[in-house]
Amino acid sequence: MKTSEHLSRIRPAATLAVNAKALELKAKGLKVISLAIGEPDFPTPAHVCQAACRAIEEGFTRYGDAAGIGELRRAVGTYYNRSYGETPPPESVIISNGGKHALYNLFQALLDPGDEALIPAPYWISYPDMALVAGAVPVFVATTAHERFKLSVEKLERARTPKTRLFVLNAPSNPTGISYTQEELDELIGWGVDKGLHVIVDEIYDRIVYAPAQSVSGIRWWKRFPEQVSVVNGVAKTFAMTGWRVGYAVAHPDLIKVTARLQGHSTSNVCSPAQKAAVAALEGPYDCVTEMTAAFERRRNAAFKIVSSWPGVVCPEPQGAFYLFADMSAYYRSGIKKSSDLCEYLLEKAGTALVPGSAFGDDNCVRFSYAVADEALATALQSVGTALASL
Repeated sequence: MKTSEHLSRIRPAATLAVNAKALELKAKGLKVISLAIGEPDFPTPAHVCQAACRAIEEGFTRYGDAAGIGELRRAVGTYYNRSYGETPPPESVIISNGGKHALYNLFQALLDPGDEALIPAPYWISYPDMALVAGAVPVFVATTAHERFKLSVEKLERARTPKTRLFVLNAPSNPTGISYTQEELDELIGWGVDKGLHVIVDEIYDRIVYAPAQSVSGIRWWKRFPEQVSVVNGVAKTFAMTGWRVGYAVAHPDLIKVTARLQGHSTSNVCSPAQKAAVAALEGPYDCVTEMTAAFERRRNAAFKIVSSWPGVVCPEPQGAFYLFADMSAYYRSGIKKSSDLCEYLLEKAGTALVPGSAFGDDNCVRFSYAVADEALATALQSVGTALASL
């Protein structure tokens, strides 16, 4: 069957594909622990669920504004005021079906065919495909484990051309867990603004950080340069609400209007009760966030100690999110020549599902998610270590 040419370039989401394979093996009776999917294992906080139940009981189940209910758009402003001292007004906020949808809308609204989008690598898997769907060209700016996957202005400048239209930053990063200080982030955003680019700051993990690192944001840059800076976030990771599908973008009101028109012709409004749940999440209390982050930090410490002890592995210590991104190329040899080969070997020999680094733009690496129970994490990593030792 013939389908559109531009969609033929889009790859399947590797993280979902690996998790599906793990579930398939489990269904056959095999013992598999998945460290592939980036999803908190905690239940959605009770007060958030209760807000959704109240919405349903009160009949809040109808169509709504494509850009989101006013109460939630104001709650986004409350969140940013509470976290970073800036209060974006409702007209500068759009509510979308997850942070991924908010990003997709921005790529569609900002890029024309032939434009170039700077994408630091390793990257979240969907950035390049979002650029391709818009007819643009993803231009990768590589960083390595040996330099702690940190981006620099010098690298960005070497990659910039007259066709460069935007670049996207993700801090803390999926897949590396690496973040920036506010000063480092300011330098990168400032470079983009100075060069006349549009900077998209993906902050989906902004509350999941480990001391001495602190939460950072591009929201003050949006305040100063709303025509050049957009901020994307959501409730999925911070509040264990992945399946609720509520994300948002803060951008110039004119850009919000364009993305709202696009959303109006694609998904319309986000699920109405889910929006009420997101209001409760953003307005607090945040005790649940503190507790979940403490658990993630404990798992980070345990996982990093094990992974960094494996001979030949280079793994920068994450400052946030819930991933380790380790250079495992020391284990490449006959029969195992790339990250996908190694992940297949570890799935078979260690019963552990991992995501190959090739999905994120670095074939030397493998991504480990530690958003799983402590015991399962320890068992999986011990099995991986044993399997590696036999190579």
